[in-house]
Amino acid sequence: MKILDWYILKRYLLTFFVMLLLFIPIGITVHLAEKIGKILENEAPFGEVMLYFLDFTIYFAHLLFPLFLFLSVIWFTSKLANNTEIIAFLSSGVSFSRFLRPYMIGASVVSVFALVLGLYLAPEASKGFNDFNYKYLKTGKSAVDNQNVYRQIDDTTYIFVSSFDTKQKRGQNFTLEYIRDNKLVSKITASSIQYVEKDSTYRMNTYVKRYIGDNNDIIETARRKDTLFAFDLEDLTPVEYIAETLRYGELNRFIEKEEARGSSYISRYKLVKYRIWSLPVSVFILTIIAVAVSSIKRRGGMGVNLAVGICIAMVFVFFDKIFGVMAAQSDFPPLLAVWFPNMLFGILAAYLLYNAKR
Repeated sequence: MKILDWYILKRYLLTFFVMLLLFIPIGITVHLAEKIGKILENEAPFGEVMLYFLDFTIYFAHLLFPLFLFLSVIWFTSKLANNTEIIAFLSSGVSFSRFLRPYMIGASVVSVFALVLGLYLAPEASKGFNDFNYKYLKTGKSAVDNQNVYRQIDDTTYIFVSSFDTKQKRGQNFTLEYIRDNKLVSKITASSIQYVEKDSTYRMNTYVKRYIGDNNDIIETARRKDTLFAFDLEDLTPVEYIAETLRYGELNRFIEKEEARGSSYISRYKLVKYRIWSLPVSVFILTIIAVAVSSIKRRGGMGVNLAVGICIAMVFVFFDKIFGVMAAQSDFPPLLAVWFPNMLFGILAAYLLYNAKR
């Protein structure tokens, strides 16, 4: 039986990677045809363009990972069924569970690959991909929520700017408040604040600082004042895709910091964190569904199996996107949003596997 195990395992892995190699160039070609006008218009350097498409390759592969896997398993399993190879396996006394074992070994290999991709490679690729997009392809669009920014820096410090320019690192109508024991201790206001990289200082115009006393207040004013603060304006207004660019340890620390600051994007950040672990599990679920659907020889041949498989894959992607949007835009729990498609399709996988055994 080891010969048959190796035969199925090699077909599983080979078909999956061939599917990736076939679809990725198609994706690059379509994307290039769509974006080439803006790339030339904005005179993007050739080296940056090459790095962009390398990042796009990894980003694209990670994004559509479950779909590629599902279709590849259906493809080669349908070929086995049409050639009556599966009937020969089962007729020799091999149970369906035993027949499924090399698929599970292959799924384990692919899930480890997916985990490494999500933990290390995809964050770097996502950073390059999104940075290039907003630098050359999405001119005029902002990647940050830069209007009416209100953040909690620590237990006692709160800031506000009415608007923020990420390129100039400049905020308008700046306010900083120190609050202890629910009492306002001091308050700083300025018509504008700008981060000076050369000196790592902040330059404020029309500076006013008020110390709140028990009997009277002390007011300090200046037309312009340079000072140090224990925060970076870029940290106060992170780009909306920042979570996708952080490795797992960095992502955990970033989420803790953003929760303390009361970030409105915290659900989006948690979605990225939970998806890193849900993707490897979905590999096993989709493998079982694909085998159960395509292991039966049908009158319509491989085309019927592929049609059924594509429909199931589209429904899976639909549920994943819908619940992701719900969690990002509402109070729907991100953990449930990420794992609900796996739970739902896990039940479907168990049902299909039971009927396939029969």
